[in-house]
Amino acid sequence: MSHRDSNQLITDPQETIHLLQKELAESNSGLVALTLELEQRVEERTAQLREAHNELRKTNTELMQLTLELEDRVTRRMEEIQKLNQELEARVRERTAELEASNKELEAFSYSVSHDLRAPLRAIDGFSLALLEDYEQQLDDQGKDNLRRVRAASQRMGQLIDDMLDLSRVTRREMRREKVDLSALARSVGEELRQREPHRQVDLHVAGGAVVIGDPHLFHIALENLLGNAWKFTGKKERARIEFGVAEDGGSPRFFVRDDGVGFDMRYVDKLFGAFQRLHAQGEFEGTGVGLATVQRIIHRHGGRVWAEGAVEKGATFYFTL
Repeated sequence: MSHRDSNQLITDPQETIHLLQKELAESNSGLVALTLELEQRVEERTAQLREAHNELRKTNTELMQLTLELEDRVTRRMEEIQKLNQELEARVRERTAELEASNKELEAFSYSVSHDLRAPLRAIDGFSLALLEDYEQQLDDQGKDNLRRVRAASQRMGQLIDDMLDLSRVTRREMRREKVDLSALARSVGEELRQREPHRQVDLHVAGGAVVIGDPHLFHIALENLLGNAWKFTGKKERARIEFGVAEDGGSPRFFVRDDGVGFDMRYVDKLFGAFQRLHAQGEFEGTGVGLATVQRIIHRHGGRVWAEGAVEKGATFYFTL
């Protein structure tokens, strides 16, 4: 081997190492640049995440504050509502006690006045009758007519007092709840009416199976008034028809008393159930105007409602539910 060849062999490895070192340096430089870029991206992403975290913490803090404020408001509102309810209940109790006391005082007053008026009315009626009987020869026709008018007025006043007392008793009477056959009661009342006026031609139709729960005495009074009115206001017909029936009203029974009598003008229907209210003159039909007011109170005490429909000279129908 020549000297030149020997130097070539020695030189080539060095160059190779140099080249490798150069390539390695370039690769390290690229890695450093990539690492720096990656670190920069990580720092930027970390900053973004930190900012988002801070915003989230801020939002959570605001939500917690809002929640606390809302809970505080709700608590205060609930306390206010509870306080208002307590005040309202107290007022209702006070008002109820006042109304009960007023009703008792009114009932006592009505009862006392009614009894106190009876004695002078009996005296007026009695002395008027005595004058008619004992001084008949001395009295002219006008005087006799005046005394008869005095007696009729005193007797009507006595009937008004009796009806007022009956109305008061209906309100004060203690309820007794039991099974009541309204159909049987209607037949019984109808028979009583026939016995009073056997000459009347009245077709009375009573539907069967009308059984309810309530006070039998009060129901008897209600049917006496309803059927009695139907009997009275068909009095001018040669042959009248009166019906007690029951129909469905939204799944619940609706009872009714219907007649083909004189009826009434629906414009005045609101007056029907007022105490001492009359739609017909006293000379046409007797009565004090308390019957339907009594019926309404009885039905209301049983948790129901009562209403009427009618037309002049075409009869009337009175409905009630329980």
